[in-house]
Amino acid sequence: MRTFLLATVPLLMAGGAAAQVPAPLAIAQLQYDGGGDWYANATGLPNLLKAIRARTGLPVAERPGTMRLTDPSLWTQPYLYVTGHGTIHFSDEEVAILRRYLEGGGFLHADDNYGMDPSFRREIAKVFPGSQLTELPPDHPVFHAFYDFPQGLPKIHLHDGKAPQAFGLFHRGRLVVFYSYESDLGNGWEDAEVHEVSRELREQALRMGVNLFVYAMAQAAT
Repeated sequence: MRTFLLATVPLLMAGGAAAQVPAPLAIAQLQYDGGGDWYANATGLPNLLKAIRARTGLPVAERPGTMRLTDPSLWTQPYLYVTGHGTIHFSDEEVAILRRYLEGGGFLHADDNYGMDPSFRREIAKVFPGSQLTELPPDHPVFHAFYDFPQGLPKIHLHDGKAPQAFGLFHRGRLVVFYSYESDLGNGWEDAEVHEVSRELREQALRMGVNLFVYAMAQAAT
């Protein structure tokens, strides 16, 4: 049974009766220990949320949140985003919480910023021991949720010059973790002058980000 709950806010109805209506959907950037710059790509998520709102009509927040796994409001967040150039470390408590969050309906997008790959793979293996990140083929629905990506994950940043790969972790058939490797979508979401990414690549990054959010919200609704 899913334990995940979308946030609600009170609405004062005619006659003074209070009703609950959904709060704007949001993306929360995950804050972690270990020394990595969890706050990387500061302009990226605001630009992505703006694109989601304009292109899909979904009621999304204007700004992302920041969230530790131990924050009680984690359970109101449908979508977590984690990135950074250094080491990620989760405590035993955080490992257990992240597993419950993902099993309960939450979604995690891990975006490989240069240098985070070894530690992310190590930490996510603690969350789902015995499970492995599986490469997602180009015909997976996440690549066609709103825009079509017939070749799969787009390549945005050079990194080591390798081809981009999309990996997933599944729980009972549901994609709970999406790992964009050797792509760096967050660089493409940032303001144009930050990384000097071309307009074409920035558009590809935004489109893939829209796909991820639409796909994750559709999963949460079923």
